[in-house]
Amino acid sequence: MCSLPLPQEPLRRVAVIGGTHGNEMSGVYLARHWLQAPGELRRPSFSATPVLANPAAAAACRRYVDCDLNRSFTGTFLTARPHPDDPYEVKRARELNQLLGPKASSQAFDFVLDLHNTTANMGTCLILEAAHNVFAMHLCRHLQLQNPELPCQVFLYKLPGEESCSLNSVAKNGMGLELGPQPQGVLRADLFTRMRALVSSVLDFIQLFNQGTAFPAFEMEVYRAVSSVHFPRTEAGDLAGIVHPQLQDRDFEPLRPGAPIFQMFSGEDKLYEGESTVYPVFINEAAYYEKGIAFFQTEKLMVSVPALPALAPAPAPTP
Repeated sequence: MCSLPLPQEPLRRVAVIGGTHGNEMSGVYLARHWLQAPGELRRPSFSATPVLANPAAAAACRRYVDCDLNRSFTGTFLTARPHPDDPYEVKRARELNQLLGPKASSQAFDFVLDLHNTTANMGTCLILEAAHNVFAMHLCRHLQLQNPELPCQVFLYKLPGEESCSLNSVAKNGMGLELGPQPQGVLRADLFTRMRALVSSVLDFIQLFNQGTAFPAFEMEVYRAVSSVHFPRTEAGDLAGIVHPQLQDRDFEPLRPGAPIFQMFSGEDKLYEGESTVYPVFINEAAYYEKGIAFFQTEKLMVSVPALPALAPAPAPTP
């Protein structure tokens, strides 16, 4: 397994970001709290910077104002000449790129943790681009070991050849934390508390790494995105069916050929016609209705992650 370059120095510039989507309330309110009381984000070797990513959308309690901020960190958007008519989120992406990046530069933040909620029954989901991010994979393993009673699934979302355009892609390293189910615009105490504890565990892991802890190799089960499945439509473009009750809320569970996936309004069931078992995620996610997506298909893999060596001691100052 090829890997991204491992950090060679302590991670000093770390950001914890909420409100990338303005109606995902756990991250919105944690970011607002930490902006007023950042002490919770301090560790002996660094202090994480709290960021409310999309303040206009958060103020309106909407996912976005003009377009999805978490799809706006493309090379085209970030390098284009600014124009007054640019969408709000494109302007905000450029601001965040200057704050946390610039993207793909040596000046970029060392690590970004992006906080999200989903209406789907995803539980605690750790989102990475791909398994070649060895540092982030070790972080995921740490969270799993710290929370043995709480399933923490790892979702690898990036398809081959797809450009990295999420907020995380601005930093040298990053991860998304996705908790659900939670309705849009609603704050649930259990998920708020869980997210707060997971953020603390992430910062504790970075502190362990910074102070010279080595982490052994391991194998990990992950779910890698394969494709999206769209809702059935009428010729007029309206929904022709809904997610089947036997599929609803069964994120990360096996979907076998011949199993029902949609209940058509006409009465019959539409079956999964694939040739192999897949594992659906983001089932019936409210934010994906505008995209027509009913769920994503993933494949379950076991990946081998190499050891994360301890940082070399800093050289002693010259007398």
